[in-house]
Amino acid sequence: MKNVGICIGSAIFIAVLTVPGCGKKSPEPGNVKDEALMAGRTAASFPAADEDYFKDMDGGLQLTANEIKGRNNWIVWTGGNDRFWDFLANNSAGALDFLKILSSHPNIKHVSRDNRWRYLGLVNEPCFEKAKGPRADRFGLWLDSHSKDCPPDPFENDKKYAGVTIGARSKNVPVGSYYGYASGIVGLRLFPNPDFDEKAAKKWDAERYYTDPKYYNDKNLIRPYRVGMSCGFCHVGPSPVKPPTDPENPKWENLNSNPGAQYYWVDRIFFWDKDEASFAYQLFHTSLPGTLDTSFISTDYINNPRTMNAVYNVGPRLGPAARWGKEKLAGGGLKNKQFQDFPQTAALSQFYQKPDTVWTPRVLKDGADSVGILGALNRVFINIGLFSEEWILHFNPLVGGKKITPIPIEAAEKNSSYWNATVAQTADVALFFLKTAKPDLLKDAPGGSRYISTDQAELRRGKVAFAQYCARCHSSKIPDAAADIDTNVWEKYWAWTKTDDFKTKMTAMVVADDFLNDNYLSTERRIPVTLLQTNACSPLATNALGGNIWDNFSSQTYKDLPSAGKMTLYNPIDATPFEYELPAGGRGYTRVPSLISLWSTAPFLLNNSVGKFNWNPSVEARMDSFNDAIEKMLWPEKRDKDTILGDKVPGFIYRTTTTSYIKVPPGYLPSALGKLLSWGDWLHNLFPWLFSEGMVKIGPIPKGTPISLMSNIDLETDKLDLIKLLLKMKADLIQVEGKSDEEAAKVFKSLVPDLIKVSKCPDYVVNKGHYFGTGYLKEESPLSDEDKRALIELLKTF
Repeated sequence: MKNVGICIGSAIFIAVLTVPGCGKKSPEPGNVKDEALMAGRTAASFPAADEDYFKDMDGGLQLTANEIKGRNNWIVWTGGNDRFWDFLANNSAGALDFLKILSSHPNIKHVSRDNRWRYLGLVNEPCFEKAKGPRADRFGLWLDSHSKDCPPDPFENDKKYAGVTIGARSKNVPVGSYYGYASGIVGLRLFPNPDFDEKAAKKWDAERYYTDPKYYNDKNLIRPYRVGMSCGFCHVGPSPVKPPTDPENPKWENLNSNPGAQYYWVDRIFFWDKDEASFAYQLFHTSLPGTLDTSFISTDYINNPRTMNAVYNVGPRLGPAARWGKEKLAGGGLKNKQFQDFPQTAALSQFYQKPDTVWTPRVLKDGADSVGILGALNRVFINIGLFSEEWILHFNPLVGGKKITPIPIEAAEKNSSYWNATVAQTADVALFFLKTAKPDLLKDAPGGSRYISTDQAELRRGKVAFAQYCARCHSSKIPDAAADIDTNVWEKYWAWTKTDDFKTKMTAMVVADDFLNDNYLSTERRIPVTLLQTNACSPLATNALGGNIWDNFSSQTYKDLPSAGKMTLYNPIDATPFEYELPAGGRGYTRVPSLISLWSTAPFLLNNSVGKFNWNPSVEARMDSFNDAIEKMLWPEKRDKDTILGDKVPGFIYRTTTTSYIKVPPGYLPSALGKLLSWGDWLHNLFPWLFSEGMVKIGPIPKGTPISLMSNIDLETDKLDLIKLLLKMKADLIQVEGKSDEEAAKVFKSLVPDLIKVSKCPDYVVNKGHYFGTGYLKEESPLSDEDKRALIELLKTF
């Protein structure tokens, strides 16, 4: 009977993971319209907001009319993605619910407006006050209220920016503005829910929404508001050079659109009800503050959290684009808009040559966004939910399990007014960054000068070290090569940078007084991860490959990249090494990040211990974090080490912190499976290992399990192999229910070879690599400790 139960359990497990939308048949891709078009709205009916409401932000720079529109787009334009985040709230098994993190109800654990910054890393919007109770004008929700001492939010003007009249809007709820209502958190906007009709209103109970799991863990619950997300949600943060005195209560003058949300806690934001025994929480918990896996929604089956991109020196960034950023476009990629398509950016038309050549920065960490700046910006809006009617027809959000297909720009142009309105505005966003994306210099921060060395000999020593070890990748000012060296061929370029000719010329450039002027401090080149020796999961991302979700937003040049070679990887249970050949077709490379204002965007990992973070955005705290991070970069032996790997690799592995389970509350199960749970206690008694706490539970997953062993399973691999593996997992894990983690780990060990076999990225060591200037890079002599110290002093001046 147990074996029969195991089979049933595995079938349920597979169904939960791979067919979350079973039931109603989905429409065919390319045949759906967005809500705006269905309501008869055109792109022209969504003009960009022109009020300079955020004039105190970004150093108080004076902006032109177009630049103002660009900033407003960045901070308040959501492009109808409130529909998507509402869908995800009802299809994430209870994990995500933005209305909860916007609330200050006393029953919500851990967080309210009083500690949103410290606990979530989210920016409290100035001019708002904490809810003191349920708001009658917000259907009983405990939402922040706008301060009466501040001017009104102009983007809420439903006459000038009339929202989309659809469903219950204008009947049971207001229509509102197409910018929604300000929520109290920068980057999140509230929209009246068009599904909140009379039936939904009768069922709505705000108090139960905060207090009753049976009520709020219902995939059919209709909330009175949907929450939309702007780009600013992940990119607006405290100004490094004018930080707020109280981070929980910043003023607009303390905020900056460029450095990125470097304090952002993904696990707490996207898993509002912290539950360490949930494997989903354990997975989100691998995103350290300030990091995010941008492919976690349109999943590529790779756990890949990386830092938020800072946006600095956009103008100078075009220099390396013109020199090394040539890309060929093909297929749907040719549909991307270019600078010459808009009058305000026509002066930059030299970066595109008809019919198929673009010179562009490579935006994503793997260099995949390679179709031009405007195309890269437009893709971001889809990735946060624009035109979700079409987008989610091409994959299963969060869990995958069906073949991923490209979302075509052509379909968006035909069927999405929100897409066309967004495209019309991104040229202004580019102009905004061309104006405001200036370096945040340590010397300009309060008290920053005391951290900068005045020892000119030491700084010169740092410049020489930088010139000979770092500038070949981290400078947009590079000497002209000898005539017989093709610097666009990576192998030839790399060999040249190790010659005396290069080092002599590069040193002369670095020691010059104007070296930092308009220097992007990156070549923007794609570097093979086999040289970097960093974790391979970011370079192995598959979203932008030919035929995948972002096919239309990556160049043919990217898709034609050869294999980067082979890497030595390690079994995360017994540290046995094995060889892994990186696949061709775009994967295996990392785009060189800029070092501009490195001091202000350092990882906030402190005290040589995973999990201890600095939440304070003051200059002093940032410098503590910078020093901690840069020392671990230059002295790899100081990095956190994994207990299994020991000294084999100076790095750690994300492991579960407690025994965990894959948990699915019954309210989120597909309808047929939900009925199983309604059959009564006899089912729970028959299969106690499957049903627990009133929900489906798959496990136990032992404490100390490498998280990416489970999260990186390729659900598009051979289905028979996958089912065999899942059956074996279930059969093995049930044997250790109730036993110690040590006993469970012994059983789990036998599963590891099979899990590695079906992994999209079998590289489990996180903080290894980038050994340039250290003894771990065997092909060059390392920097001395004195050189490293001098280099650190130089980096503080960038």
